[in-house]
Amino acid sequence: MSENGTPHPVSRKRTAALTLSALGVVYGDIGTSPLYTVKECFSEFTGLKPTPEDVLGILSLITWALIIVVTLKYVMVVMRADNRGEGGVLALMALVSRRTEISAGRRNLYLMLGMAGAALFYGDCLLTPAISVLSAIEGLNVATPAFEPLVVPISLGVLIALFAAQKFGTGGVGRLFGPITFIWFVVILILGLRQIVELPQVLQALSPLQAIDFMIRHGFVAFVALGAVTLAITGAEALYADMGHFGPKPIRIAWLGLVLPSLLANYYGQGALLLADPTALENPFFRLAPGWMLYPLVALATAATVIASQATISGAFSMAQQATLLGLSPRVRIQHTSASEFGQIYVPAINWLQLIGVVILVVSFKSSTNLAAAYGIAVTGTMLVTTLLVFVLAVRAWKWSWPFAILVLGSFGVIDATLMSANMVKFVQGGWVPLALAVVIFTAMWTWLKGRRAVAARENEGALPMEALLASINPGRVHRPQGTAVYLTAFSGNAPNCLLHNLKHNEVLHEQVVLLTVEVLDEPYVPPNARALIKHFGKGVHHVTLRYGFMEQPDVPRDLAPLADRGVPFDPMRTSYFVGRNSFVEATRPLLPRWQEKLFLTLARVAANAGDFFGLPANRVVELGSRIEI
Repeated sequence: MSENGTPHPVSRKRTAALTLSALGVVYGDIGTSPLYTVKECFSEFTGLKPTPEDVLGILSLITWALIIVVTLKYVMVVMRADNRGEGGVLALMALVSRRTEISAGRRNLYLMLGMAGAALFYGDCLLTPAISVLSAIEGLNVATPAFEPLVVPISLGVLIALFAAQKFGTGGVGRLFGPITFIWFVVILILGLRQIVELPQVLQALSPLQAIDFMIRHGFVAFVALGAVTLAITGAEALYADMGHFGPKPIRIAWLGLVLPSLLANYYGQGALLLADPTALENPFFRLAPGWMLYPLVALATAATVIASQATISGAFSMAQQATLLGLSPRVRIQHTSASEFGQIYVPAINWLQLIGVVILVVSFKSSTNLAAAYGIAVTGTMLVTTLLVFVLAVRAWKWSWPFAILVLGSFGVIDATLMSANMVKFVQGGWVPLALAVVIFTAMWTWLKGRRAVAARENEGALPMEALLASINPGRVHRPQGTAVYLTAFSGNAPNCLLHNLKHNEVLHEQVVLLTVEVLDEPYVPPNARALIKHFGKGVHHVTLRYGFMEQPDVPRDLAPLADRGVPFDPMRTSYFVGRNSFVEATRPLLPRWQEKLFLTLARVAANAGDFFGLPANRVVELGSRIEI
């Protein structure tokens, strides 16, 4: 800050740069919603016709959905719920379940809510690329119907190229995201204002009375129409999920300064066009543009939808990393695509599974109108989960009074539940797709969590305290080669199974032994000075606990190296890593139901290698197997 209290120029420049970047990453999804929202509000499914009263009613519903759900709920309230600066449903779940005063049963409830939100988010990650790219390419039909047979093949080509490019990283392209999205918002703002100027009476829709009148006149049909209105707020969760990348201030500036005005102007422009020419309903977004601008607008829309898709793909990668580190899913292989930007990661398994899912959706549904029937349930479900978890946080951490919390967050919850119920009407038409996917993912997450607890319980049954083991060792019978042996173990005070096997079968105990436990905390990052906790057992045996946040990628060799100054000898060329490779078998006294046990065994077989996940050098890793009955 300068002497007179104004922000320093460097601070302003940084905020401006972050705001521009936020446009590309945060607002790609919600920013491309005008491509299909108004059209779907008057689709055959709702049965509504673009009469003046209904156009104004729909515009009013869209307006107040953007104001109440996005501006008031997310921008003003939810973004206060940051976990050390990070947002998103899993970060929120970790923040709520971290509190020491809650019972184990309630902690499990919060975990289940977080997993449900994450599972629904994955459904959104499949639907967003499919519907966004399809709706952009469909703009070619406005020029000539001859393009209609090519819409699906071109869309598939764009999507396959996008997913194939992920392994190269998004650093270079990412720098273009912000400027391109800025141009997109300016263009849709101008297109909307041109039409509003010609028919300014469309601004009557700013009054909430138009929305209320619409709901009263149409009853159940208006309720069904809310499912289409929801399309205008898809992507709102991204404001919260991406908060850690940019901070709340740039996201708020971008929303209030450009995104919200541009969206409203474009929606009102489409409404004004329909008032003047109801036949424009075929594709009101692209009909806003003059003829000479159609092909450039299709190109710009395609670029904008690719950016929106990229944001959901990157979001799926981040969610997979968080879920793995929080112990909610098997380990997955994670590749860092940038030496300087930590958040740029590539998860091959998620990438190709996502591509397969998106291709199936495009080939099956064939148009954005058909896909719109499947869109909305996943989004509103995640929104409802977020509201419930923020309610808990507001009462317990923010010390809101119960009446105030119920008034504010209860109102948001009622709106979320209403929107989700309206989208459930589309269940048979395609809404079952994201729900079925969410059920599968939730079941897998809950099974993995319960399975890991069962394995820990089984391993703990025959555990031997390290002090007892050291006291029982006969120095004359145990060979102690030079160098350091690092044994990965989940139990801080007990001897790991692979060390016991090495002693039993080889009678070997290295000169220096490090029992290594990797802990992932319910916070996004751990400062370097709090990374390692050390306990010395004596006789050259040490226990090291390396602590990471759920947004960090563990790198064991890097973080063991500085510990030589703290009494833990470490020479990379004379260190071997012993990793237990457990094979799980069915037990006569099972700890899980049989169906869950079989699912856990399947998930365990596809989990990535522990050595790869923790960054261990492949030529220094020794795997020792053991059989564990669950």
